[in-house]
Amino acid sequence: MTQVERIEKHLRDFGSITTWESFEEYGITRLSARIKDLKLLGYEFDEEWLTRKNRYGKTISFKKYILKKEN
Repeated sequence: MTQVERIEKHLRDFGSITTWESFEEYGITRLSARIKDLKLLGYEFDEEWLTRKNRYGKTISFKKYILKKEN
């Protein structure tokens, strides 16, 4: 299964994915590139920035992609 296929399946199953989830669950570090690939296939997304505290107590930001329209 390719990275695009993994992300596509995750989106179908859950409706959204974060850069954090893509790394933790699938080892994918360049989610934005895979989202671009999906956009070229006709998928549409809303995007949202999330903030959380990391293990050192620092505030970090990461993006959440929400599936709007499936090809």
